[in-house]
Amino acid sequence: MCSAKEPIVVTVAAGARLRAQRAAGPAHRSDWKLALVLILPAAAGFITFAAVPVLRGIYLSFTRFRILTPPTWTGLDNYRRLLTDAVFWKSLAVTAEYVVLSVVIGLAVSLATAVIMHRLTRSAVIRGLVLLPFLVSGVVAALIWQWMLDPGLGIVNVVVKAITGHEILFLGSQGWVIPTLAFIGVWKSMGYNAILIFAGLQTIAPQIYEAGRIDGASEPRMFRYLTLPLLRPIMAMVAVLTVISSFQVFDLVAVTTKGGPADASKVLPLYIYAKGFSEFDFGYALTMSMALFVLLLAITFVQLRLLRANESDTN
Repeated sequence: MCSAKEPIVVTVAAGARLRAQRAAGPAHRSDWKLALVLILPAAAGFITFAAVPVLRGIYLSFTRFRILTPPTWTGLDNYRRLLTDAVFWKSLAVTAEYVVLSVVIGLAVSLATAVIMHRLTRSAVIRGLVLLPFLVSGVVAALIWQWMLDPGLGIVNVVVKAITGHEILFLGSQGWVIPTLAFIGVWKSMGYNAILIFAGLQTIAPQIYEAGRIDGASEPRMFRYLTLPLLRPIMAMVAVLTVISSFQVFDLVAVTTKGGPADASKVLPLYIYAKGFSEFDFGYALTMSMALFVLLLAITFVQLRLLRANESDTN
């Protein structure tokens, strides 16, 4: 039989363990102090270079602000001006055209490159060569392609003239300039996107393809009904990253065309830059920046919804 003193002994032992855990508390708190010390530099950098500028930009977007005068609160005047600014909407349309071409062509080329690397070779050297254009500076890439596409001396027009008998103004024609810039953007980012898709291909279990072969499925059918559905989360992520980077295109256009010809390549970041640093209308420039910021937030929200909607495909 259990004596009446045993519950008291158990209670005393439990109290002793609780006091021991409380005694160990300062050690855990010291770990938190160390963690805070390690996080502090990154947190300070985020607050200084991200949070404060964003909050300051939101405030200044409601003001009339030029470089030599203090900001004056104007309320929603800048946003009303934005709605009636024909140049803004044209720049947004030009940017959207560039984004659509970059995403469609970029995803197709990156997917094809990743599949070729996955099926034919796993050489680290080839992967490095595919990734190399992404590592090149945007200004350098723009200068190289500007020289190559030059109508008089560029090697591309030498080949085009030998085949068709006439030259093409790739960067000097209103019809060719945006597709040409989109092609250069795809060339530069294709390697990075292909590596991401290649990593996604490696996560697909070989047993899935073996089961498909046993059922008599051909390679094209397995690619359509197995590979693509399982790659949807990766493809969604690559698509959204491409959209975000394409909406922020600046150096490529600033170096090659400067918005020409006849504003045919005047993308939104270039227009924002001109308003802010050429006309010194920083208040209105920040208003357009906030509009672009909200647009990118919406795209990020779509990315999260797409990833959540396709989680079941990878289970």
